[in-house]
Amino acid sequence: MRHVPVLLLLAALCLAQSGGHDGIDRSNLDSSCKPCDDFWRYANGGWVDKNPIPAAFPVWGTFTVLAEGNRERLKSIVEKPKAKGTSAEQQKVSDFYASCVNTAAIDGAGAKPLQPWLDKIGAIKDRRELVAMLVSLEPQGGITPTHIDSTADLDHADRVITAVAAGGLSLPDRDYYFRDDESSKKIRDEFLKFGTRLLTLLGDPADNAASEAKTVLDFETALAKSRLTNVELRDPRNRFHKMDLAKLEQIAPAYDWKGALKLLNVSESVAINVVQPEFVKAVNAQLEQAPVETWKTWLRWRIVNEYADDLSKPFYDEWFHFRRNVLNGATQPLPRWNVCVSTTDRMLGEDLGRLYVEKHFPPEAQRRIKELVENLRATLKDQLEHADWLEPQTRANAIKKLQSFDPHIGFPEKWHDYSRIRVNRNDYFASLESAVVENRRVDLARIGKPVDRTEWSMTTPTVNAYYTSTRNSITFPAGILQPPFFDKDADDALNYGAIGAVIGHEMGHGFDDQGSKFDASGNLSNWWTDQDRAKFEVRAGCVTSQFDSIDAGNGLRHKGKLVTGEAMGDLGGLTLAYKAYHRALNGKEPPVIDGFTGDQRFFLAFARVWANNQTVESARLRLNTDPHPLPKFRTNATLQNMPEFQRAFSCKLGDSMVRPPDQQCHLW
Repeated sequence: MRHVPVLLLLAALCLAQSGGHDGIDRSNLDSSCKPCDDFWRYANGGWVDKNPIPAAFPVWGTFTVLAEGNRERLKSIVEKPKAKGTSAEQQKVSDFYASCVNTAAIDGAGAKPLQPWLDKIGAIKDRRELVAMLVSLEPQGGITPTHIDSTADLDHADRVITAVAAGGLSLPDRDYYFRDDESSKKIRDEFLKFGTRLLTLLGDPADNAASEAKTVLDFETALAKSRLTNVELRDPRNRFHKMDLAKLEQIAPAYDWKGALKLLNVSESVAINVVQPEFVKAVNAQLEQAPVETWKTWLRWRIVNEYADDLSKPFYDEWFHFRRNVLNGATQPLPRWNVCVSTTDRMLGEDLGRLYVEKHFPPEAQRRIKELVENLRATLKDQLEHADWLEPQTRANAIKKLQSFDPHIGFPEKWHDYSRIRVNRNDYFASLESAVVENRRVDLARIGKPVDRTEWSMTTPTVNAYYTSTRNSITFPAGILQPPFFDKDADDALNYGAIGAVIGHEMGHGFDDQGSKFDASGNLSNWWTDQDRAKFEVRAGCVTSQFDSIDAGNGLRHKGKLVTGEAMGDLGGLTLAYKAYHRALNGKEPPVIDGFTGDQRFFLAFARVWANNQTVESARLRLNTDPHPLPKFRTNATLQNMPEFQRAFSCKLGDSMVRPPDQQCHLW
């Protein structure tokens, strides 16, 4: 595919979506497509046709373009030259970035940064030394089959307890080891080649490396059998198994749990949530039965797999080929600056976020979003009060939960202290490791303490938003609070249709098929009557069935049970945003602008945030692993259930954008 420079596309999007603060740029539309046939195409067809996917990306759409614009802004921050009076935060992010873009030093080091670990693995002689090696890798996190984390206690959400998380798989999820379709078989074949090439780069003879890669795949396939599916993992009850250390040692005696807790400075007396007990038992069986040489081969693989994209160009190229090309369909690596800005954001996110906010997030934007949030909250309260299918007890509990929502807007109240991270401009790997270990230490230091509700789990420049069920909080980083999602000077139709729908979506997660299992305090607790819960499950089931029936093209389909929560968030959120928009109008009739009524502009604003081109590989990966529907169907499937949309564009029964009334899904 033709490579289109990112900066040109950013400029194109800014021009295409300006059109005056209140207007809709008709060049983004596809006037040959009727809005009642395919509204996503009608609203975005012009933009989609003008914006092919750049070679370095698997997806190119509104979210991507805005995220890349933010990366450009972050680049101007991290590339700031040394100067007198430079803050410690500025110096640290600049030094870290400088170490990452120093490809001459990285290429010169080759695989040497991994050698201390590889030597220790090579020296393992027995199971006792194997377990000791696994324990020693705990500070890195993510390499070993299980790792210790912090988590909220779902019985007492104000407390942080220990978690034993499941890891150890190198393919995207457990089902990739077992599907027998041609695409999955091809991915496993490519994974064997990927493993062979990386192990060869470590110095293994090619024949040995191929055999070792097969050993890795077989070993992970055995582990994957005991893992929960993505659909099973959506249910919080499937992920919550609280026990004490003695019980954990009973189900997995082969691992040195006490040694791991001691190394990580985690108290043995704190309760432990074993997220997937059957997987922990399976790992224990492998520790007792699998040959030590198999474990050594797998550990060498896990080390190089974890850090391949942080090593010299030959390693990075192999990582890119499998992770970005085979799995996602990108055909060209990202520029190094782009990679390094993203890594700096991931490792030193709050230092970088503080600098980003100072330059790019005006206080007025935060104030305006707070107003939107409170209007949507009041509107949802009204919806709940008039939901005649709810019994008084359930309704009161739902309103209590809504009133307890804790909104976080723009940036955190307080910033993390990264002073313990040691950054060397001439040694990227050492800088990276210092950041990894320190971020792990900070996470684990939360265990045994009350939950700090001011902390964020997403960096400030991120183009996204989230709901946290255990904190009953909604968070909107500064990164998403800009056009086309939000413009403080735009009219209400555009803001409520775009960022209003995002706010409503995150509020909706408190009442989706899984978030609804948590009460106002964030505890996993049933606050429904049995009758109301049964009625709610029917409403959720309508959404599941709708997405099960959708043909996504190229032989691909959604899994209804995987996407139900996000699809409910979209439907509930847009319905809520529409009602809040009309509440904000206070009885006034909005003007017709560019030939569109206020309602039409509201729905066009919603649809345009889902403008998107995507490779087939990326679509397949996301349908298999992502609980979010594909963008086109986040638009069309949502609107097919909304009579308000159908009235706005005069759609009739029989049109593609109108589901039969008895099949339309409604939440409240």
